[in-house]
Amino acid sequence: MKVAVVGGTGDFGLALAQRLAEAGEHVVIGSRDAERARAKAVEAGAAAGAANADAVSGVDIVVLAVKADAALSTAADLVDAIGDTPVLSVASELRFTKTGAYPTEEQRSVAERTQELLRAPVVAGLHSLAAASLAHGKADGDALVCGDDEHAKELALALAGKVVAGRALDAGPLASARALEGMTAVIVNLNRRYRGHAGVRIVGL
Repeated sequence: MKVAVVGGTGDFGLALAQRLAEAGEHVVIGSRDAERARAKAVEAGAAAGAANADAVSGVDIVVLAVKADAALSTAADLVDAIGDTPVLSVASELRFTKTGAYPTEEQRSVAERTQELLRAPVVAGLHSLAAASLAHGKADGDALVCGDDEHAKELALALAGKVVAGRALDAGPLASARALEGMTAVIVNLNRRYRGHAGVRIVGL
């Protein structure tokens, strides 16, 4: 599978690119800075690094791994470059206070708002995984993916299965991204309280 990781120079995107490259996938790291993307591609063992618009050309799936506050603007900039290529949104929009992390008051998920911008099908997933969990190998636990387009979801599930020690599971329609993104706040709060790297494992299936 050919995978573009837009935002692959950040902590999560870089760790994800490393795991996918180790699994034998053809990974292209994308960044606003092409030179930085090429340097990080070497670090990650990825096939190449390029400016975002070039990175998403000719791939099977685009992982939108930029920070949540840049996800929509990045997607808007890449509408034509992405075209009809399926997109996996991994961002979670959170607000942080002295008492902990909370979901924002926005009713629609980042993934749903991204879908409104793009012609391509958008799926959401990997919200239970952290950069620290992926940095040194497959993340413990399961990965959850949701979306409305079956082909795009199949690609995302195959990708997710490469980076977790557990299973990649279909969590339903794209509307489920609201719950998956909100779950990130719960995991952040657990990690802060217990000084760990929490993940999610689904039992009974």
